[in-house]
Amino acid sequence: MPKDKLTPSENAILRELIYPEPFSHIQEETGLSYGAIRDDLIKLINHGYIEVFDSATLISVSPFYDSDNIQQFSFKATKTGLKRIQSHAI
Repeated sequence: MPKDKLTPSENAILRELIYPEPFSHIQEETGLSYGAIRDDLIKLINHGYIEVFDSATLISVSPFYDSDNIQQFSFKATKTGLKRIQSHAI
């Protein structure tokens, strides 16, 4: 993912993560498939745009999360991620 370009699906996911949200919320709001969301989340996490939280406690588990069970976590855009969507606002 080039640093200056977010895909439409990555942009849609980031826009849902102003507050910590579970995987199911992202699926419901974006209509994207499980696999597409998983791939985009991993890319966004690796670029520092999203932080991963334990869904039960909302304690950050970044960078130690189970990518095979990504649906068990919640996600929130980082300051960097929020700046990305702000700078590419429609």
